Amino acid sequence: MTSRDLHHAPLPVNGSSPAFENELRTETAANLTENLTANPAEQSADLPRLINSVILPGFVGTTVPQWLETALENGLAGVVYFSHNIDPDAPEQVSSLSAAIRAANPHAVIGVDEEGGNVTRLQSRDGSSIPGAAALGALNELATTQAAGRAIGRLCRDAGINLTIAPVADVNTNPLNPVIGVRAFGTDTALVSAHTAAAVTGIQSLRVAACAKHFPGHGDTVADSHMDTARVELTMAQMSEFHLPPFQAAVDAGVASMMSAHIIIPELGEAPATLNPAASALLRDMGYDGVLITDALDMAAVRATVGPGEGGVLALLAGNDLLCVGNPLNAYTTGRDDESCYTEVYDALFAAATSGRLPLEVLRRAAARVQALAQWSSGDITEGVDDDVDWVSVAARACRFDSPGAKPALTGAGSVTLVDARTGHNMAAGPTENFLATALGSYGVTILDAAELSGAEVEVALMQSQASPAGSSTVLVLIDSLASAQQLETLELAFTTAPQAVCINAGLAPASPTGFATVHAHGFSRVTAQAIVRVLESA
Repeated sequence: MTSRDLHHAPLPVNGSSPAFENELRTETAANLTENLTANPAEQSADLPRLINSVILPGFVGTTVPQWLETALENGLAGVVYFSHNIDPDAPEQVSSLSAAIRAANPHAVIGVDEEGGNVTRLQSRDGSSIPGAAALGALNELATTQAAGRAIGRLCRDAGINLTIAPVADVNTNPLNPVIGVRAFGTDTALVSAHTAAAVTGIQSLRVAACAKHFPGHGDTVADSHMDTARVELTMAQMSEFHLPPFQAAVDAGVASMMSAHIIIPELGEAPATLNPAASALLRDMGYDGVLITDALDMAAVRATVGPGEGGVLALLAGNDLLCVGNPLNAYTTGRDDESCYTEVYDALFAAATSGRLPLEVLRRAAARVQALAQWSSGDITEGVDDDVDWVSVAARACRFDSPGAKPALTGAGSVTLVDARTGHNMAAGPTENFLATALGSYGVTILDAAELSGAEVEVALMQSQASPAGSSTVLVLIDSLASAQQLETLELAFTTAPQAVCINAGLAPASPTGFATVHAHGFSRVTAQAIVRVLESA
């Protein structure tokens, strides 16, 4: 095999030996090193491309801005799409955008947070058509999870995307976790491990790289790392027993990329895992030699301490390969445009590389891994599974009913009073529409937003709904956290006023019944909302 053949050879998705993959990546890195000569003048010319090759920024708009086109032509690794890059009213827009990006850089990595369920970018306005991890874990059918992975992979591939930053491999052992929750397959390590591997296999059957996150495990935190520094107060022995196995399962399934977490594990030191060489060494010791992607550098553990630029330097020195810059429209990036978010990281890397603080070999090794992923994703699809899955039925089968009496039901075309008791949105998912109100469209829905009304106003409105001359309205109370005192207060008020109400729990399901008539949907998206209606209509 010639060096040119090695440079273009696709990496196998599954079933290849780690030794073969390591050999291929090593030789690819050697080829890249040969291209960066020892001549200082030529090295200086190559350095901007080499630095660009490890940066993955976001951008604003549904077309390629000029600064991004120039960076892509100069070797930028690729981009991450966010919902503001997607025009849901133009079906061909995303694939055209991806084509324009690859016209500037044919080897671009185009990534997106497409988990299914609560977290979607490609279907953010209307909600995901694919159940999320918690619903799949509750159903516990590995073939169905693998099919869901294929559906995500197909959605991405059709849009010209070759990296989905999924699945979540975290074990959600802390019920107060504000950012993982229903994004995880569950609380049991063995279950999460099995479903992580199934999801990876399904996604990568479409030559879309999966990305298991958030290494070494974000499931036992009580802080959202978007907004604060998150700590995991566990020993490494506990991490190894409960939180590392799903990542090992992803490695064994041939996962193409991993995402490091901005979490502090005291036994590894006080640096967040993304900036901590001990964390990346732990991952490499598990036999992984693929691309390690940082969580967004605009998140609090980096943004509010060393800053995204220095954070990028430290992340590469710690063993990461690809720097996810973040969403330039996040509230905490106010006052900075998309280009400046990118240049802050680029300039810091350039300064560190020219000073010798960031060795070229670190950049070369990282670039080689990213290049290998891009080359693999351009290979032929060999798996021809054509799934025909009724995902609403899947989500409905995953629902759990708690009912102290007869099962509540929706009947006929009556009216529904929907009390939205939710108190905010998950930063990873972003603000969403009320998919349940949409799914209930034929019922004549009255929405009571508890966040905008006083308890007395909610009570009066519910009493009126029960005293309507046309007959009492079915009352549904939508919550997403049974740990929220405010949501529980609204829930209790609703059941006191309308005892036949039904709680729709879009969050984590408790181990024991709630005491209220409840449908546990294990997430909130278009498909789960439709499933809730189907469950209530068939009760």
